[in-house]
Amino acid sequence: MNRNLSFTQCLATSLATAILFTCLLLPQVSLAKDKISKKEKKEYQERVKTAFIKGWDAYMKYAKGLDAVNPISEKGHNWYAESLLMTPVDAFSTMYLMGLEKEMSEAKELIFSELNFDKDLEVQQFEIAIRILGGLISAYQLDGDQRFLDLAVDLADRMLPVFESPTGIPYRLVNLRTGATSGQGTNPCEIGSMMLEYGMLSKLTGDSKYYDLCKRGIVASFERRGKTGLQGSWIDQDTGEWADTRAHISGGIDAYYEYLLKGYLLFGDKDFLEMYEVSRDAVNKYLVDETSVEGEFWIGWADMNTGERISTRFGALDCFWNGCYVLEGDIERAEKLQASINKMWFLNDIEPEAIDYTTMQPFYKGAEYYMMRPEAIESTYYVWKATGNKTYYVQGKKMFESIEKYCQVDNGYVQLKDVRTKEKWDTLESFFFAETMKYCFLFFADDDVFDFEKYVLNTEAHPLFNTWDKGWKGNHHGIK
Repeated sequence: MNRNLSFTQCLATSLATAILFTCLLLPQVSLAKDKISKKEKKEYQERVKTAFIKGWDAYMKYAKGLDAVNPISEKGHNWYAESLLMTPVDAFSTMYLMGLEKEMSEAKELIFSELNFDKDLEVQQFEIAIRILGGLISAYQLDGDQRFLDLAVDLADRMLPVFESPTGIPYRLVNLRTGATSGQGTNPCEIGSMMLEYGMLSKLTGDSKYYDLCKRGIVASFERRGKTGLQGSWIDQDTGEWADTRAHISGGIDAYYEYLLKGYLLFGDKDFLEMYEVSRDAVNKYLVDETSVEGEFWIGWADMNTGERISTRFGALDCFWNGCYVLEGDIERAEKLQASINKMWFLNDIEPEAIDYTTMQPFYKGAEYYMMRPEAIESTYYVWKATGNKTYYVQGKKMFESIEKYCQVDNGYVQLKDVRTKEKWDTLESFFFAETMKYCFLFFADDDVFDFEKYVLNTEAHPLFNTWDKGWKGNHHGIK
């Protein structure tokens, strides 16, 4: 395999030595940082904070107490029949890192006075887990207020019935009041990308049920992997039979793979490491595409059993994979994929949802929108921090400037219906605050703002860290 470091070398058997190539990369990072003026970093820190605050002010003015804001029409909306305070919960960890005391106080007042999970609502368990459960757990660890953890336990207990299937593979939907489950059929992302959140809850409460139930579903899905080692797109929870054998790293599968690696990094569970290695090798063998476009590196779609390529689609969500490359130390592949991500973003000065990488056109009608997704910025941030190459810092700076230029409106920020025309889409979802602005801010933040020796970021970019092992000195980003 064409790798800078073998994965076994990079991830040794204990967390103290598992996490990644510090001595190899630190000199590069130090040299690169010297080339960026403190004045410029300070200027951009303030610009990102200003953008965040502008979006938050729009929420507080037009959508206070609801899930999200529609800045142009000056109103808000909920995901379900009643609000779950998606934006305040999702935004809190970014507020904390930015040091926004006023906004933190406003968010806490809303959360502790209005957030209540005793609602007759059927919710999508995975989305609620990564945004709200993860947000509450992270807020508890950062802020220390016990009420955050109490809310997290209440929410998790209400969602646990999803794991009561014959195979252990969770159902997609659950009623928060009755515990009734539904949603026949699911995807790997909704099976495994809650492991960090439920696992953290077990560690913080001492109750193993959250960890064990979630891991059981992951193992069940992994054991049913295709002959290539890849996961398919859709599986029946009751029978364990695949209904859709298309394999990829796009939405529906993406964070399943992310959480195998991060599950190992956070918990030291070697089962996750083994499952990640199998999956990673399969992605590199069957999904990586270096032949369709000469000299370029993309990740497409293939059949989970035959490995036959079935699509040359790559999209905004797929960019998360570069974080995995960086975390495991495969910098050569990370830089190749980053070149493709950069090309996709700047073709129209801001990225579309999905492209056909052989034509660089939207992959399907409607794929020309930009949802304010963070994954391309996240990828750029990881590669910048791992290599110290100022090129990636500049890319990240320009990505933020693209959002400023095209997504900003008088009353906040909005998504785009079409990246080619820059037509506005009047909505601002919570991950703008949780992820997009957090990664933008971290590009320019002082080194002591974020402790890379302790934290793993969940797929919603909420920092999680192991309070159960005070001696851990891991450094999974290879930087300080």
